[in-house]
Amino acid sequence: MSQAINDQTSWLRRNRLTVTPLLFLLPAVLFFLVYVIFPIAESFQISFYRWDGLGEPRYIGMANYEELWTDRAFEVSLWNNMKWLALYLLAIPAGLMIALFLNQNVVGIRLYKSLFFFPFVISQVVVGLVFTWFYDPSFGLLNKILTGFGFDAVNVLGDPKLVTYGIIAAGLWPQTAYCMILYLTGLNAVDPEQVEAARLDGAKGPKMLWYVILPQLRPATFIAFVVTIIGALRSFDLISIMTNGGPFGTSRVLSFYMFEKALSEYGFRMGYGAAIAVVLFLIMLCFIAYFLWSMYQDEKGAR
Repeated sequence: MSQAINDQTSWLRRNRLTVTPLLFLLPAVLFFLVYVIFPIAESFQISFYRWDGLGEPRYIGMANYEELWTDRAFEVSLWNNMKWLALYLLAIPAGLMIALFLNQNVVGIRLYKSLFFFPFVISQVVVGLVFTWFYDPSFGLLNKILTGFGFDAVNVLGDPKLVTYGIIAAGLWPQTAYCMILYLTGLNAVDPEQVEAARLDGAKGPKMLWYVILPQLRPATFIAFVVTIIGALRSFDLISIMTNGGPFGTSRVLSFYMFEKALSEYGFRMGYGAAIAVVLFLIMLCFIAYFLWSMYQDEKGAR
């Protein structure tokens, strides 16, 4: 007995450099498995059933996914998500430009940083309410400006052609602030010796930015891309606050349509909502896998 205990103790001593970090990681891994991996697997399973969330689930195979192909509302939601993806990425170059402007030692720069940082710290609900008032056709600031310059007033949130773009503009406000913070952090880590050497070689302006600054900001750019894409695909709160999917369902995205079908009074179709969630997860997974692979290839090439 004592011999077995001694052998175990000696094994732990020999492998403590491997065992110690694994023990520290174990709680996080368990939480990740319970609260992330298990719900994802459960969503895949539920998507093959017809279930209202209370009664007995009935297995229907791929019927939920087959219905998606003919569901006009799903098509509109998917197309709106593509718009979100394309336009939401504007937050990255906008955040970079603001970060470059704020990365200076001039009078009042702390005040400017606070003003640009402000959208990031306020709730998405507050952002939605502010832009709802901003777009209001009767007293909104947008129409006051348009009519002041002689243009006709527009009802952004009531026009099926404009509503999605109006909500995306609202989402870009805090997202740009977040990307700005990432780039400000990255600019603090830029090697000043490389910048000085590039200046001695005559590099300045766009060349300095493209060949010297941006390569050192690659980690910040990677995080900005991942977070922005995830934010574009899960854009639920702004739509819920500003339009509730209207007018006539034209501002829906996949996350909101999933909620409508699975959890709202209009649906309670848990299986169909899970199928929509699976499609959204697979789209998100493709983008994240691509960026992780690109990052891995860059690190592999740098060795």
